[in-house]
Amino acid sequence: MSLKRTLVIGDIHSGLKALKQVIQKATITENDTLVFLGDYIDGWSEAVETINYLLELKERYICIFLRGNHDELCYEWLKGESDNPTWYMHGGEATVNSYAKVTEHTKQIHILFYEALENYYLDSENRLFLHAGFTNLKGIEFEYFKKTLYWDRTLWELALSLHKDMEEEHIYYPKRLKNYEEIFIGHTPVTRIGKTTPQNAANVWNIDTGAAFKGPLTILDIVTKEYWQSEPVHTFYPNEKGRN
Repeated sequence: MSLKRTLVIGDIHSGLKALKQVIQKATITENDTLVFLGDYIDGWSEAVETINYLLELKERYICIFLRGNHDELCYEWLKGESDNPTWYMHGGEATVNSYAKVTEHTKQIHILFYEALENYYLDSENRLFLHAGFTNLKGIEFEYFKKTLYWDRTLWELALSLHKDMEEEHIYYPKRLKNYEEIFIGHTPVTRIGKTTPQNAANVWNIDTGAAFKGPLTILDIVTKEYWQSEPVHTFYPNEKGRN
């Protein structure tokens, strides 16, 4: 019998081919819980196909789908609530083109998917999963602006700024980090600091390994910290620019 694992998946950005490859590498089973950190679309050309595939996975596996900022932007566009030129420039154009090929029925199914996304997931071991971060010293339940949970970058910046030897008992250790055993995020590609593998700072793990740009897509076992990666996602889409 296979062990029960919790596997966390970084930002996909419509890189469906890479997602299928890395899922195969991780040899997922029905005992696994898959936690997706958001940003399923905006980047490569297979936005619609990526959401369809995620919906298929949901039928076979335990899946937790978290909300990313790009997912909200796409949802607003599908609902006709927002005209966002900035979104269009940062991956939205590829998503708009992908949805131009589908029926209204498919769009409605996807709208329901985006509506059902969770802002965060807190497991029984007090491990927190969310797309971006939070700012309230008391934790996510006290966050006043919920959009912060999928837009914030200060949590990762804070974790990176800490000296590696600073203990939790230190007078200046950030209070917001003490609320959780571990925190798993995406949103800010680690390629910005010259890395392409999952990065740990304090008790924060960043799993966004730059799939929207020149990096791979990553799956991490939250207990063992073993990880699996696709080939660099751009190599699956040689005639596309992604978000570069």
